Amino acid sequence: MLNRIKMMAGALLCAAFFPAAAGAADGVAPFPQKPVRMVVPFPTGFASDFLARTVSQKLSELYGRQIIVDNRPGGGGVIGSVLVARAAPDGYTLATVGVPHLVNPLIAEEPQYRPLEDFTPIAELASLPNFVLAGPGVNSLQDLIAQARQRPGQLNFASGGIGSQSHIAGELFKLAAGINTVHVPFRSLGDAVTEMVSQRVQYYVIPITAGMPLLKEGRLKALAVTVDKRIEQMPEVPTMAEAGLPGFRIDGWFGVVGPAAMPRALVNRLNADIVAVLRQPDTRERFQRQGAEPVYTTPAAFEKMMKEEFARYRDVVKAAGIKAQ
Repeated sequence: MLNRIKMMAGALLCAAFFPAAAGAADGVAPFPQKPVRMVVPFPTGFASDFLARTVSQKLSELYGRQIIVDNRPGGGGVIGSVLVARAAPDGYTLATVGVPHLVNPLIAEEPQYRPLEDFTPIAELASLPNFVLAGPGVNSLQDLIAQARQRPGQLNFASGGIGSQSHIAGELFKLAAGINTVHVPFRSLGDAVTEMVSQRVQYYVIPITAGMPLLKEGRLKALAVTVDKRIEQMPEVPTMAEAGLPGFRIDGWFGVVGPAAMPRALVNRLNADIVAVLRQPDTRERFQRQGAEPVYTTPAAFEKMMKEEFARYRDVVKAAGIKAQ
C-alpha cells in the first residue's frame, strides 16, 4: 500500500510540473508523441522567425520533443499559410503568423486560403510597435504631414512589399493623417534606406525590430512610435499623440495557429503551454530586446483580435485599392 501511495504521489507531481505531457485526462492522447513542425511563412531573420525559434526552443525543453522551425517563404507568406491549412488538425503542424496572413487573401485575385475559417487560433505571441522613420528631408511628424498636404501625390513611403505589415501600417497612417502619398515596395531594407537617405522616399512605417538598427546608424530619424506609450529601448522617441497625431495606433502582432478543426482540449493545452513559456523571465527579456512585447491571451481572445484586425485590414485594402502583383 505504501509503495502504491508513493507511485500515485509521483504521478501527481509529474502531472503538475509537466501538464502538456501528463496524459489523456482532458480527453486528448498524450502530446506530443513525435516532433512538431512550426512553419514560418518568411525567411530567417524576420520577426516571425525570431519569435517562432524562441518559443519553439522553450516548448522543446518542456515537452522533451523537438519543435522543428520550418521556414517556408514565398508569395508574401501565402505558401506557408497554405501548407498549414492543408495539414492534419492533430497539433503536429502549426504556424507562426502575423499581419500578412490576414491581408494576403484580401488582395489576391484568387485567394488560396480563408484566414479565419481554414485555421484554428491557438495563442497570440507578441505585439510589435512601429516607428515612423524619415530621411534627412523631414524634421518631425508634423513636418511630414505638412509637406504631404502641400504636395499631394508627390511624397513616397516605403514598405517591405505589397500587403506586408509595413505596407498596411503606411496606408493606415495615410488615412489617419489625411494625406495622399505614394507606396513604393522594396525587396530589401537596404534599398529602401538608400532611397530615403537620397530623399526620393520620405518615410517608412517600420517594425521597431528592423527600425532600431537603422536609427543606431544615424542616417534616419524616428518621428514617432505608433503605440500609446514610449518604448524602453528608445525612450527619446515620442508617441504619435505626443508628435501631433492623437488617436492613431498601429502595431504588428504575431501568433500561433493550426489547421481548422483542431480538438478544443488540444488547443487549450497548447495555449496554456505557450503562455507559460511566454511568462518565463528569460523569454520576456529576449522578446523585449527585439522590441516585442509578450502577449498572454486565450484562444478565444486571439480569435476575437484576428477577426477585428481582419475587418480593419479589409477596410484599408478597399480604401487604398491594394492588389497583389
